[in-house]
Amino acid sequence: MTGSIEGIERFDSPGKGRGLRVTKAFKVGELLFSSPAYSFVLTVKERGCYCEFCFTRKENLAKCGKCKKAFYCNVKCQKGDWAMHKMECSAMIAYGERWCPSETSRLVARILAKKKMQKERSVAEKILLIDEMQSHVEDVDNDKRELNEADIAELHHFYSKHLDFPNQKELLSLFSQVSCNGFTVEDEELSHMGTAVYPDVALINHSCLPSVIVTYSGTCAEVRAVKDMKPGDEVLISYIDVLYPTDDRNNRLRESYYFTCDCQECKTKSKDNKKLKVRKRSDPIEPEVINNMVRYARKTIREFRALKHLRYILELLEMCEQSIEEMGSVFEDSNVYILHMMYQAMGVCIYMEDVDGAISYGEKLLKPFSQLYPAYSLNVSSMYLKMGRLYMGTGRNPTGLSAMKKALAIMEVAHGKDHQHVKELRKEMTQK
Repeated sequence: MTGSIEGIERFDSPGKGRGLRVTKAFKVGELLFSSPAYSFVLTVKERGCYCEFCFTRKENLAKCGKCKKAFYCNVKCQKGDWAMHKMECSAMIAYGERWCPSETSRLVARILAKKKMQKERSVAEKILLIDEMQSHVEDVDNDKRELNEADIAELHHFYSKHLDFPNQKELLSLFSQVSCNGFTVEDEELSHMGTAVYPDVALINHSCLPSVIVTYSGTCAEVRAVKDMKPGDEVLISYIDVLYPTDDRNNRLRESYYFTCDCQECKTKSKDNKKLKVRKRSDPIEPEVINNMVRYARKTIREFRALKHLRYILELLEMCEQSIEEMGSVFEDSNVYILHMMYQAMGVCIYMEDVDGAISYGEKLLKPFSQLYPAYSLNVSSMYLKMGRLYMGTGRNPTGLSAMKKALAIMEVAHGKDHQHVKELRKEMTQK
């Protein structure tokens, strides 16, 4: 028997399949619903900074007495997580540095364990069971299938002591479900904290002009309106970064989710010219030159993504600088491909603790980000927040405070005025 969520109903969305719509009005910033995770996992690199069970960020977390790798707020959180952590605890001790399952494998292991323990429908499945999530396993290409098979091999290698596995076909379907429906849990600066599955939230369809945004309170997903909504309006989120032009967005949607978007922005491509702004010259740049530079930009972005974790940090910065200079001969600085590489360069500078370099890139990003992203975008609030903290770190307190106020205005809508991130930011601002 299915459950229900007040103010929300499941329906067949024309051209999209299953979806959600509202049955009452919601104002901008209002919470439509929240959902606990069916299953979740903290990313390995954040261990020691966040509690493994509730994702609370705090100092002096208590570590697991056995593996010394997992950290918790207190005994209550440790006990709450033990049913899941025990699958990894002994394996991490046994394998040591050789313990290296992917985050997806870790999440799938937890889903399998949860299914085995589960006696009835979970609170994360009020309107959709986890087994009912779309998998698109029949659409997976050979490259993705090979990656899934490698993850399955890891699953058997690291978790066979604690889990009984379904057959290969069912495992491939489950990995595909997680790939299509998993959510990246992020902090207020959009740093990756972990991955989770929320079956009810997974029912929300995509639009490049979203009506809601998903944020996280601990491991719980919260869905808030970023537009005023009237009864009958479909609940729509963006599955992808909407900064990019229409063709790029739909290529990404086809590659990851196996559909193309037909929202108003994709039909009209109204922002594409602004996103792909070309330098004005007395002798206009030839279309062929522009097309070649677009191909170069896309290739560079793919290469940077592939090499990000393999190259030395200075090589990455040099790659950013060279591509920005090359593209700058044709594109304006507000062109999204240049913005992409500037954002990467800013991240490299922050990693290198080159504050001046990070600020220099960030200042070039703020205005175009504010113009090109939708209202109440976390990409914009996180940029203002990063810049505010960088300014504060160099003693430019009034400028930093101004940036933080702009971040706060967006976060109060996207996260809610009582969210922990919002409370912490208000406190941070009063202490400066």
